[in-house]
Amino acid sequence: MNVDTRTSASGSQRREPRESDAPKWPVPVSAPAGAPNVLVIMTDDVGYGASSTFGGPIPTPALDALAETGLRYTQFHTTAMCSPTRAALMTGRNHHKVGAGRVTEMALAYDGYTSIIPDSAATVAEMLRCNGYSTAQFGKYHNVPVYETGPAGPFDHWPTNMGFQHFYGYLGGSTDNWAPALYEGTSPVDPPTDDPTYHLEKDLADKAITWIRRQKSAAPNKPVYIQYSNAATHAPHHAPREWIDRFRGQFDQGWDAIREETIARQKQLGVIPADTELTERPEQIASWDSLTAEHQKVAARMMEVYAGALAYADSQIGRVLEELERIGELDNTLVFYIQGDNGASPEGGANGSLNEMSYVNRMEDSIESLLEHLDELGGPLHYNHFPAGWAHATDTPFKWFKMVASHFGGTRNGMVLSHTARITDAGGIRTQFHHVIDVVPTILDVIGIEAPKQIRGVEQMPLCGVPMAYTFDDAAAPSTRTTQYFELMGNLAIYSDGWVAATTPREMPWEFATGADSLDDVNWELYHVENDYSQSDDLSAQYPDKLSALVDLFWEEAEANQVLPVIVKALNPGPPKPNPTFGLTTFVYYDGVTRVTPGSAPDVTNKPFSITADVVLTSNHADGMLLSQGGRFGGHALYLANGVLTYHYNLLGRERGTVTSEFALPAGRHQLVAVVDIDPTQRGGSAAVTLLCDEEKVGYGTVANTAPFRLNYIEGLSIGRDTGTPVSEQYQLPFIFDGVLDKVTVALG
Repeated sequence: MNVDTRTSASGSQRREPRESDAPKWPVPVSAPAGAPNVLVIMTDDVGYGASSTFGGPIPTPALDALAETGLRYTQFHTTAMCSPTRAALMTGRNHHKVGAGRVTEMALAYDGYTSIIPDSAATVAEMLRCNGYSTAQFGKYHNVPVYETGPAGPFDHWPTNMGFQHFYGYLGGSTDNWAPALYEGTSPVDPPTDDPTYHLEKDLADKAITWIRRQKSAAPNKPVYIQYSNAATHAPHHAPREWIDRFRGQFDQGWDAIREETIARQKQLGVIPADTELTERPEQIASWDSLTAEHQKVAARMMEVYAGALAYADSQIGRVLEELERIGELDNTLVFYIQGDNGASPEGGANGSLNEMSYVNRMEDSIESLLEHLDELGGPLHYNHFPAGWAHATDTPFKWFKMVASHFGGTRNGMVLSHTARITDAGGIRTQFHHVIDVVPTILDVIGIEAPKQIRGVEQMPLCGVPMAYTFDDAAAPSTRTTQYFELMGNLAIYSDGWVAATTPREMPWEFATGADSLDDVNWELYHVENDYSQSDDLSAQYPDKLSALVDLFWEEAEANQVLPVIVKALNPGPPKPNPTFGLTTFVYYDGVTRVTPGSAPDVTNKPFSITADVVLTSNHADGMLLSQGGRFGGHALYLANGVLTYHYNLLGRERGTVTSEFALPAGRHQLVAVVDIDPTQRGGSAAVTLLCDEEKVGYGTVANTAPFRLNYIEGLSIGRDTGTPVSEQYQLPFIFDGVLDKVTVALG
């Protein structure tokens, strides 16, 4: 029987394809026709006077070549420190506006300092992803709140949730170039341990080249956005030995002479005005001639290492640019090569250091200890940093350095911008005053898209930056950025229409800024930088009214940009940061857990604690790691070596203490314990270590000194194996435990 089913009882009508409109797929988002690729390169801790492109003593041929096809910007500025600069670079907003008033490790509960980039300040990667771009980030990403860096996340502020579809790099301020703590997406990946030639700079270039090839093969007409943030010249200064040795003897004349040579080259190149004065060397930095011969030998070699690191990094960046050229994409790629996220770093102090962690712990390496390890610098055995004198020299012609946001030594960085399809004045120099917040508006302007009003349903705050494209065709165009504030760690400045008011720094960065705690005694300086490029002539006494007006303007800008309250000290005056371990005194870990980041692992510094491992030893000669925390440059570990229970404490590679059981432990099920007794009232004091097997004492010893402030902020905690670098040199990675490991419990006293 035929049944009329065209209309159901509910009134719905039958419909077949022949009775329907032609179907349509959703139109995929695509970039504007002809939209360029965008490559943003940012190096780390490189001063204005370091690279050859801006008159420095270190050859950077990749940057030189890019400058020949593009424009050199000689009044481009950063924030004076890494996380703040990178947040401003990615969002186009002032760093305090996006919660990045400090590096993530020093975050505070005040709105301008939380280290949390708000959803209302989407990154340019997210903007471009929404406009048809493929997006990727390679290298350093120092903008994840430290308490979100652990294996349980949350991953809300990781690159892959901030607009980057692909991430290969590391979190935090630094990493070991020979054994980096890398992630792909949100998953940890370990570099090969069997390749003695491995270096992070080459790895980053390899990965970026592979990603570019994959994208351009799969979607040749889809533009890409790449943020490439290499590691090299932030401590540790690591480079292949042959690159370091290229510079042997080139810095024997010392930092005072290098400054003179650099400013002469800068004037010849036209990257500073011909009448620029070389600022005086601050009294906090010794003259080269006052150093002993041994001190000079150490300092010269440390600069050779730094130079090798910068030159090698430039060569690897050059490979990425060459690949874009090889596949025919470079002409239509907008390239920003920003040489430094701040000025050069003085954190090595007067002598330099074998381990950057020494700075965090207020420890100084002697010239004698540095001499002892001189030939090892730049290699995998040290986390070395050059002396502050070289930081000042590579910031020529300016005064001061990284962290000093009040002066151009901390904030003025060389930038090359290239876009062959758009820029006709190849090799030109641009002197307009600009800031890192101006990069995002420039990208959007060149592509021809507006900053989104909403992203993911969240209303977006306005951009703080202004486009720089007006400078492409007019070298003499007046600057469209007429005002810019600067603030970091209580160092304040304001630029307005060719004038700068700046505070005199009261503490040096290597002093860790713990003394001054008020702005009551701050001293303001005044510079007419339109005529005084290097800030060499303080006019505060001649023009007090001008100074007063600028100081008032600073506080207006501070109010408008979430700078207040200004925090002078490095220490946290407010509530502690959120932390997945907050309030916990007992932590249980299971076999195979690796790289629990320092921000998510138990902090054993300056307090008693115990480590308990429930194990089955399958022989009388058991081997392998039970718990490792940290690595070669600071850490501690509990392991078995040929059946002997061993606790090893590594004080920043400076001192080591080892306590062992009196005999090899027999096969079978056991509970193994290390009780580490540290007196919290004696910061950096000794530790008494008792080893137990099934509640029976099997060993006892002492560790003479412990870390006073931070044992390690670089490498994490692993169970049943060691990763990254070894805590002790007495075993080989990965040193996997050869028995059965049920669990490891850390209990804080």
